[in-house]
Amino acid sequence: MTDDRRAKLLSRYEGRAPRYTSYPTAVQFTPTVGPSVYANWLSALPAKDPVSVYVHVPFCTRMCWYCGCNTRVVNRHEPIGEYIELLAKEIHLVAAHLPSRLEIGSVHLGGGTPNTLSPADLDRLFMALDQAFLVVPHMDVAAEMDPAQLQADWVRAAVGHGLNRASLGVQDLAPHVQAAVNRIEPFSMVERAFALLREGGVHDINVDLMYGLPLQTTSDVLGTLDQVLTLAPSRIALFGYAHVPWMKAHQKLIRDADLPDPLARLDQAEAAAERLIDEGYRRIGLDHFARPDDTLGRQAVRRNFQGYTTDPDMTLLGFGASAIGRLPQGYVQNQSAELAWRQAIGSGRLATARGVEISDDDRFRGEIIERLMCDLTVDIQAVRQRHAMGPSAVADAWRGLAPFQNDGLVVVDGETLTITETGRPFMRAVCALFDAYLSPEAKRHSQVV
Repeated sequence: MTDDRRAKLLSRYEGRAPRYTSYPTAVQFTPTVGPSVYANWLSALPAKDPVSVYVHVPFCTRMCWYCGCNTRVVNRHEPIGEYIELLAKEIHLVAAHLPSRLEIGSVHLGGGTPNTLSPADLDRLFMALDQAFLVVPHMDVAAEMDPAQLQADWVRAAVGHGLNRASLGVQDLAPHVQAAVNRIEPFSMVERAFALLREGGVHDINVDLMYGLPLQTTSDVLGTLDQVLTLAPSRIALFGYAHVPWMKAHQKLIRDADLPDPLARLDQAEAAAERLIDEGYRRIGLDHFARPDDTLGRQAVRRNFQGYTTDPDMTLLGFGASAIGRLPQGYVQNQSAELAWRQAIGSGRLATARGVEISDDDRFRGEIIERLMCDLTVDIQAVRQRHAMGPSAVADAWRGLAPFQNDGLVVVDGETLTITETGRPFMRAVCALFDAYLSPEAKRHSQVV
């Protein structure tokens, strides 16, 4: 695609849209879904179905200026140890509302930086899970990690509790980019982290990279890829930096003038994708790449708050400050402020602060959006029939697709909608047509590309 063609497409479709890790998105969460609603939803869960667990660890040893996560910098272990004790209490509080001792299918430790936990903290956390749930030997355990903080004793402890997938935050290896985002991390640290994990028995290792960072060029992105690919990661997530300083105050430390423009962002993303495909990685959805032998390249893919996943469980229970859960009835989110979460759990109350009940229309639209985000194609007639919806349910979306068709970004065959490779970077803009809540004036979301 020529730069002129790219520039024209960006001028038409480069706006802001949700990342669609859920539908409805978190913007629609309200306080009407609180602790009592969550308790009722928990008690109605099917006793025979496994659940997935997400544990949020809101601590880091450094603040990266690009970060959009709910975290804070700590230099002492005491707040972390106290947090783990409260996490154990929350696990038992939630379990008390369940119909039975449910089986856990997978555990994901996110943050923040889960490897700020000590081995003893991991023991305490998994002991609480084992007491409250049925923990089976084949359970998947994944954790996000800061390579600069990873230690052999942490790996040994985590593997002892079933860790079988690691996700390493790398972002970019160019020194001037690292300086611009306050994350100094030479390649030797990443290489050491890979060695520690593989020596410990963890062979499914993901790497998180970013494009659109301050002072970053396409050459920087490709140079980072060249180094990372020597380590043969199982998956690579290539995220676009979301500059939202009105939501994350520390992002104000990044100068707007240092950020690549939309055309440069698109060039970085597409050049990296081309390199990864040439190296044999399969492109998954919007921003993930997987080796052919990885489960993400071989199994049905879904999308949730951790990104793309093969997790089949319909229920996700979230623990910790700001953690989000999904139940058949809807979404719930804990208090985002760590202090408010601590106070709720410390007083023996569920920390649910907000959420949203899912309607039949939400389920219908959510399935369309998820399939587009994962597969780039969806048979809308089949989805309509599954949800007993008539053709008029998405009439506005069909009308909105006309310019996307004219520009070759989508193909429509009957009621089968397919996003083309040219249209892949604009996937979120296509999905937004099916979003009944999205306001065209919405400024809260990140750039489409």
